Amino acid sequence: MYYVKATLTVRLDKDLECLLDRLCERTGQSRSDLVRQAIRREVSLQRFEDLRRRVLPFAEARGYLTDEDVFRDIS
Repeated sequence: MYYVKATLTVRLDKDLECLLDRLCERTGQSRSDLVRQAIRREVSLQRFEDLRRRVLPFAEARGYLTDEDVFRDIS
């Protein structure tokens, strides 16, 4: 399978650039690797929150009003 890579240019203020560079040094990962991980994490979080919003009315109709209600039934 052939994968096409895209290039994305992102402008960082100096403070964020310094934080990113320190994280690169600490973890031994490249800027690109860390940014890709951050984007994957954010996309996953947004997808989860979207799913949660769509499912919430059905959960509430069945009496699941809090996270504790869910944990109680699955634990």
